[in-house]
Amino acid sequence: MVEKNNRDYGADNIQVLEGLEAVRKRPSMYIGNVGTEGLHHLVFEVVDNSIDEAVMGFCSRIEVALLKDGSVRVVDDGRGIPVETHGAVGKSAVEVVLTRLHAGGKFDGTAYRISGGLHGVGVSVVNALSEWLEVEIHREGKVWKQRYKRGKPQGEIREAGVSDHTGTVIHFKPDSLIFSDTRFRGDIISQRLKELAFLNPGLTIVFHDETQAEEPEEKIYHFEGGISALVSHLNRGKEVLHPEPIYFSGEKEEIKVEVAIQYNDGYVENILSFANNIRTDEGGAHVTGFKSALTRAIVHYGEKRGILKDKEEVPMGNDVREGLCAVVNVLIPNPQFEGQTKTKLGNPEARSLVEEVTFSSLSSIFEENPDLARPIMEKVMQTVKARLAAKRARELARKKDSLDSISLPGKLADCAEKNPEISEIFIVEGDSAGGSAKQARDRRFQAILPLRGKILNVEKANIHRILSNQEIRNIAAALGCGLGFDFSREKLRYHKVIIMTDADVDGAHIRTLLLTFFYRYMKPLVEGGNIYIALPPLYRVREGKNDYYAFDDEELEQVLQGLRGKKYTIQRYKGLGEMNPEQLWVTTMNPETRTLKQVTVQDAIEAEEIFSVLMGDAVEPRRDFIREHAREVVNLDI
Repeated sequence: MVEKNNRDYGADNIQVLEGLEAVRKRPSMYIGNVGTEGLHHLVFEVVDNSIDEAVMGFCSRIEVALLKDGSVRVVDDGRGIPVETHGAVGKSAVEVVLTRLHAGGKFDGTAYRISGGLHGVGVSVVNALSEWLEVEIHREGKVWKQRYKRGKPQGEIREAGVSDHTGTVIHFKPDSLIFSDTRFRGDIISQRLKELAFLNPGLTIVFHDETQAEEPEEKIYHFEGGISALVSHLNRGKEVLHPEPIYFSGEKEEIKVEVAIQYNDGYVENILSFANNIRTDEGGAHVTGFKSALTRAIVHYGEKRGILKDKEEVPMGNDVREGLCAVVNVLIPNPQFEGQTKTKLGNPEARSLVEEVTFSSLSSIFEENPDLARPIMEKVMQTVKARLAAKRARELARKKDSLDSISLPGKLADCAEKNPEISEIFIVEGDSAGGSAKQARDRRFQAILPLRGKILNVEKANIHRILSNQEIRNIAAALGCGLGFDFSREKLRYHKVIIMTDADVDGAHIRTLLLTFFYRYMKPLVEGGNIYIALPPLYRVREGKNDYYAFDDEELEQVLQGLRGKKYTIQRYKGLGEMNPEQLWVTTMNPETRTLKQVTVQDAIEAEEIFSVLMGDAVEPRRDFIREHAREVVNLDI
């Protein structure tokens, strides 16, 4: 029992945090976390302000640069942040925007009728979490500059010259006191910028990356086709059922909605949703409205054409969305996002409008274009029949050895711990490595499931074939959460699912197959941070009785520098089977010494593109991908 001491609590214990102190004290409340996601959120907050200028028609070009010193510079040709003194505060409008939470030009609905950043905390939070920030404004023929250090102005805003254009430059460096790792990933930023260019047709976005190579990389994104072009881009590695995406839009009471859809011959759905250019990863009201209306429109058309004769064959939501690629985008004056990171839209009026526009538009399009509707209806009815066949197969399997059966896979070496939160399972490539892992593990909380060879490529298989694959059934049974339609995260038996494969081509292939499976049929595990990749060392350096392990060539070089003048031997591990149980435990399985990489979906577009291109049927996009990334390959074993 905690001892009570009333004298320790009084008025002097009430702490008042002024200005941006609260942000620096609790940064995760404003940017989600202080890891990779939160770090990149700083960039996107600044870019979103420039995008808001583009939405209002005042900005046509945005430039984002990652510089060698770890800083980021964002330039736009918008109107420029006002510089005159704010009457109520007595400071320049720029300083108010950069130092005051809930301050900005987006509250009165006049300067920005449509905006992604309506909370007024975005750029001030960036300022608070930066070691330094410099703002440069081009406005009314003049240049204005001001510098900040950890959110505090280093002098008044000053006139610094003349200008022949308008716009804003935000240049900042994340604070290493806040972020443990301040290195930006160019791929994460470039994918988001590409996405924004698709959403804003006519806008040019230029990305400079000076951090990765001797020659600075420059990418220019400009798409006149809008979200239709985005859907085509997402489907580029697949066989589509109709050559051009279906596009429709509508507007009511200042809310605009646009939707683009295209079906492919695959077996998974991919719906990306946006509200005021902010990607809503968790969907929300606009996605709910779209899904509901899509199902109603297809059922309505099928009934009207006499295609649906049996009540059992009436399509369900999952049936009409199999093989669907769609983008749902809404522009709304007063978006109600859940949290500062804006992952879910809550506006009920958005749902009703999207539902109305989707149903009426698709009904008219299908009626006027029967040749377009025919392959979509055929795809839907094939899915219905596959679902019914899978249902019957599952019911039959449950009588024998089903996913829901109490019996676990015979090769599973389960752990003694029954609490999922502290239990973990290693999915291991092959019986040999599985045997070593079983000997090395801590039986109290670590389970081992060896796989026999490569699992089925789920990108090329329907749910019925997937349910028939023994290795996939073993994974699903071991995890206990089912898959596909029967998936339930609450039934997960291990909260850490760790993929452990060899560091060679076959190992990488198996790892990709497993990640594709988890992403497609157990996606909540990826989104919830339950999937990990074990990173075994590539080298063992033995000096006398001492062993040193290196995970890449750079670490190996560091180890060897420390052993100069001494005799040593180097062993290159090509497979987990080359390690004895003790080595495997120390390097790869011991929670105290191992290295795990948590699998996250940093960018839905990038993930979708990689899986569909690499694991799909289309050869040309995969060839292009390999050519583009060939120079990035290291430690290739052939």
